[in-house]
Amino acid sequence: MEFELVATCAFGLEALTARELQNLGYETRSENGLIRFRGDAMAVARANLWLRTAERVFIELASFQADTFEDLYQGTRAIDWPELLPVDANIPVVGRSVKSALHSVPACQSIVKRAIVDSLQNKYGQATLPETGVLGRVEVSLLKDVATIRLDTSGSGLHRRGYRLLNAIAPLRETLAAAMVLLSRWDAHRPFRDPLCGSGTIAIEAALYGRRIAPGLLRSFDAEDWTFVGEEVFAKARAEAEAARRNVDLDIVASDNDPEVLELCRRHLRYAEVDDVVRVEQADARRFKVDRDYGVIVSNPPYGERLMEVQEAESLYRDLGKAFRKLDTWSIFLLTSHPQFERLYGKQADKRRKLYNGRIETHLYQYFGPLPPRHMEYHALQQ
Repeated sequence: MEFELVATCAFGLEALTARELQNLGYETRSENGLIRFRGDAMAVARANLWLRTAERVFIELASFQADTFEDLYQGTRAIDWPELLPVDANIPVVGRSVKSALHSVPACQSIVKRAIVDSLQNKYGQATLPETGVLGRVEVSLLKDVATIRLDTSGSGLHRRGYRLLNAIAPLRETLAAAMVLLSRWDAHRPFRDPLCGSGTIAIEAALYGRRIAPGLLRSFDAEDWTFVGEEVFAKARAEAEAARRNVDLDIVASDNDPEVLELCRRHLRYAEVDDVVRVEQADARRFKVDRDYGVIVSNPPYGERLMEVQEAESLYRDLGKAFRKLDTWSIFLLTSHPQFERLYGKQADKRRKLYNGRIETHLYQYFGPLPPRHMEYHALQQ
C-alpha cells in the first residue's frame, strides 16, 4: 500500500527536511512548513526514525472543498476508516482553521470525530465505541475552505527523541539544534564546539549526526501499533538504522560555566548513548580557546529574555565577538533573537537565516571560515 505522506517542519527548515527525505530516496514537493512525498509502510517507519529536522509525519487521507459542516462531514465520512482503524481505536481529533467559513475549530473537530465514529459504527454494528485500543490521532486542517484530513503516524512530536528526560531552562528544541548542525556544514573530520552548551542538545545532535545514528531509535511511534504499518515494519527499519551506524572518532566538546547545567548535560549525553563521544568541560565562553584549526562553533547563547537580563546578554555578545575574532580558520554559527546582535558582536554575518525556537523568532548568524585543506582538495577534484 502506498501513501500520500507529509512531513511537517518549522518555517525556514523546509529545504533541510526535503534534503533529508531525498537522501532517504524519496521525491519531494515543498510547501510552507511541510514536505510532501509518497511511500509505503517502510517509508513511514524510515521517515519517523531518520528525520532530524521534521516535527511529525502524517498520512494524508483526503483533501476537499468544505464550505459547510455537511461538506466536512461527508468528505470525512467518505474515507475508508475501517481499513485504517480498529473498532476500539482511540481517536483524538485536533484541528486548525485559516481564512475559512468554518472558523470554529472545536466544531470542526467534533464534526470530523462524528464522521469517523459513524463510519466505524456502521462497519462493526456497534452503538458505542470503547476507544480503549490503539491511538489514531487525526488532524483536520482548513485553509481557504479546503479541508485536509491527515492521520498522525508519529505520536509525540519528532523533537522528542527520548534522551532529554530532565527539564532544562529555556530549552532549544532538538529539531532546531539538528538543523543548526546541518546548516553549519560540519562533518566528522572537523572539531565541533558548543561553548554555551546548557543541557547539551546541540552537542548531542552533532554526535548523532556524526555517527550516523537515527534520532528516533530511542523512542516509539503510534504507527507501530497499526495493522497496516505495524511493529514488523518498524523492526526492519530499526535494523537498517542500526546497521547504518558508523563508529568514527569525533572531536566534540560541550562546555559551559555553570556546573549545574553541565551535570544536566552529562545525564542527557548518557540517555542519548553518546557520552563516550562528547567531552564535557567547565569553561567560560568569554575566554574561549582552542588548539586546533578549521573547527566549527554552533551555539545558542542566552537571548536576554528568560535566562539573563538584556544588559548581561549584550555584554556576553560583545565578549564573544572579541574571543571568537581570533579564530581565523573557524566557522561560527550563533542563534539569538536579539535584533542588534551583529552590532554587539562586532561583525556582520556572512549569512543570516530566520528560524523559530518554539514561538520565538530568532536568527542564525553564520560566519564562514575557510574549508580545511582536505576539503579544498576534494572540491578541486570535483571541478
